[in-house]
Amino acid sequence: MGEGVEWALHTCLNLAWVDNDRAVPTATLAAFYDLPPAYLNKQLQALVRAGILSSTSGPRGGFRLARRPAQITVLDVVTAIEGPQEAFECTEILRQAPGGEQGADYRATCVISQTMRQAELTWRRELAGRTLADIKSTVEERFPAVPGQTRNGLGKTRT
Repeated sequence: MGEGVEWALHTCLNLAWVDNDRAVPTATLAAFYDLPPAYLNKQLQALVRAGILSSTSGPRGGFRLARRPAQITVLDVVTAIEGPQEAFECTEILRQAPGGEQGADYRATCVISQTMRQAELTWRRELAGRTLADIKSTVEERFPAVPGQTRNGLGKTRT
């Protein structure tokens, strides 16, 4: 996964601590972690297209969560940034191996393909089972000062 997934997850979590009626500009969100605004904006636009964030233009514009944190899974964010394609693509190279059969479906019979597919299904199931609300709750429990620090930090860097 690219760094955009990390940036998107942290940004969504930060937006979960901001008042719902307040949009936060890209520049403010980027400055919070010293990220390049143009690249972060690309990730934020992908989240808007996926219905995870909403955006408002104008002087009071920016981004906010489009859904409640309990309705946003980690998989939703990963898929919005990385796309829905599978992480492992079996190209059926066994067909070219000595004894390979041209008509065989090696995706269904190859042990490596099956292992990788099972691992990906497990990974996707785990990400689909964790929501932004779960992460928010865990952070609040382990690091109770973070929500306030985040709100203050985003308020101070607002442009």
